[in-house]
Amino acid sequence: MTRFDAATESERLSLFADAAAAHRARSSDVMTVDVDPDSDTSDGGELPPWIQLVGTEIVMDCTDEELDRLKGLLGEFPEFRIDELVSPEEAEGTNAVITARSDANRVAGFIERAFREVYELEPAYKAWVTAI
Repeated sequence: MTRFDAATESERLSLFADAAAAHRARSSDVMTVDVDPDSDTSDGGELPPWIQLVGTEIVMDCTDEELDRLKGLLGEFPEFRIDELVSPEEAEGTNAVITARSDANRVAGFIERAFREVYELEPAYKAWVTAI
């Protein structure tokens, strides 16, 4: 991969799919997608949203409202399911672990929709793949 950021939906989908494929091909520990702080329009806290792919699992932190939207989105991805929800007492929100047994393009589509629908980011948000 030679590019690590994207700011349009088609560019992000391509970036996320390429990164997911590279992550799996390399059997790396984690692939991380971060939202550029200047693009963060979510109300999730001090840090912009992020999503990680760990093998066949997607990991993301959610507020209660975001978790409700995530559950709604998963209804459109029947091959994805929540495996674990962890809500530490010292943290606000929930860490969701989702099994995502699907191809890189489907994973990319889920990540894009999660940023737009779960975190409610604007259409022109900029994302970075910061780890593969």
